[in-house]
Amino acid sequence: MAAVIIHVKTEEQLEQCLNIRKEVFVEEQNVPLDLEIDEFDRIGPEVNHVLVEIDGAFAATGRLTYYKDNAAKMQRIAVRKNFRSLGMGKILLIALEELGRELGLTQSVLDAQCQAEGFYRKLGYETITTEPFDDAGIPHVRMVKALKS
Repeated sequence: MAAVIIHVKTEEQLEQCLNIRKEVFVEEQNVPLDLEIDEFDRIGPEVNHVLVEIDGAFAATGRLTYYKDNAAKMQRIAVRKNFRSLGMGKILLIALEELGRELGLTQSVLDAQCQAEGFYRKLGYETITTEPFDDAGIPHVRMVKALKS
């Protein structure tokens, strides 16, 4: 089972990203669609979307936007239910971090759902907020990691 990392360049690929996010965030977690889909859900120079494909099926997606202080903001990280516990989240995040390095960014910032904080901590992220905050009705914490070349 080899993972294929796809750097989204077409509207069809972007649609696959949005389908995964709707399945995970809107259907499973009850995030309102108008909060899930935003101005970065397009192809353009200010955003980079990534898809992970496994055996012909799209398994996971995430996006990278530019953040202050030469940082990458990792967002909308989603893995379809039947691909969880197979390491897809780790593969996706490593691909996003590598993309950040290729873009010359020096830090990764993300807002993690509290239930996923341990996952990100295992991948080298450090929590920098003192209290959880609400994002779309779900408790989150802000986490950071240096992107070393």
